Amino acid sequence: MEWLNQMVSEPYYLSHFLTFFSYFILRTSTTSLLSPHRTHHLLHREIQAVLAFSVLALLKLVRQETWEAFIADMLFFAKVFLVALALVIDYHLALWYLGAFFAIYILTQQPAYQGLGTSSKLTPLQLEALLTEGNISRFWLVEFRASCSPASICTSRCFPELSITYSNKNLSFGIVDLGLFPNAAEKFGIYLGGSMSQLPTYILFENAAEVARIPQLDFEAKSSHPPITKRLLSRYFELDRHLLEYVKGK
Repeated sequence: MEWLNQMVSEPYYLSHFLTFFSYFILRTSTTSLLSPHRTHHLLHREIQAVLAFSVLALLKLVRQETWEAFIADMLFFAKVFLVALALVIDYHLALWYLGAFFAIYILTQQPAYQGLGTSSKLTPLQLEALLTEGNISRFWLVEFRASCSPASICTSRCFPELSITYSNKNLSFGIVDLGLFPNAAEKFGIYLGGSMSQLPTYILFENAAEVARIPQLDFEAKSSHPPITKRLLSRYFELDRHLLEYVKGK
């Protein structure tokens, strides 16, 4: 029921649902106006669209790093197929759908996915206090990031899914927005520059001491940098090892 409540309460999902649902109404009402040949051709294209969408959904489900990106990709593919099917009926209908999707893009934004784990949004002072006191977690994996723009999804790309697997009494996840607190960047050895090219930066702390970070301090000297993914963060910070140590120590 939670996903149903979100669909009704979020303009982004509600507008998409109403737009997609309108196709079934228009499809039913226009069937009698189409020739038998056009109706058969439309049905054939609908079957092809469903099969292609299913294959793409399966591929994206396996390869995608975040649920936000997966949902966004699925909606994009659905829009493409819907416009293509509308073209079979009438090009005026396809233009109407293009206008509707453009209006949705301008007026709404995709909400952050809330179905997975949690990470604490911290100020630099809060982070420093948590690291100094050390009464919550032995390890803190912190993402230092720039401020979210109004059109972007204000959530960590990787932490929601990483935290549901690795968060425990020994390891916590935090996010510090250096766009709001740029003066704190130097304290943590992060160079912002004009384009904030070192963000996001991920640092693992153990008992207030830095253990590892990515990108490293010689970030600008390197010619190529791997994309930040869940797998990269898990492997680089040895999250599996920390999880096993916690389980064995219980």
